[in-house]
Amino acid sequence: MRLERRDAAGNWRMLASARTDQDGRCSELLPEKETLAPGLYRLGFETVAYFAALQVEGLYPLVEITFQVRDGQEHFHLPLLLSPNGYTTYRGS
Repeated sequence: MRLERRDAAGNWRMLASARTDQDGRCSELLPEKETLAPGLYRLGFETVAYFAALQVEGLYPLVEITFQVRDGQEHFHLPLLLSPNGYTTYRGS
C-alpha cells in the first residue's frame, strides 16, 4: 500500500509505503511522531498480487481511496473490505 498527499499544484507525492501483514493490516504507515497535515490524501492498494496468491481473478487490480484531513484530525483507520468483484471502505474507530 502507498500513502500520497496532493500538493497545491494538484500533483500526488508519495509519503510512505508498506506491506500489509497476514491479517491485511498495516498498523504504522507513517513514521512515529509524524502526523497528517490538513489536505487531500490517497491510499493505493495493489490488489492484483493479493488475488494472484489466492489464485482468484479479481476485477479491481488497484484500489485507491482518496480522503481529506481537516484541522485537528491526525489518526485515521480506513478499512478496505475486498472481494474479487467489489470493495467498500469506511472510517473506522
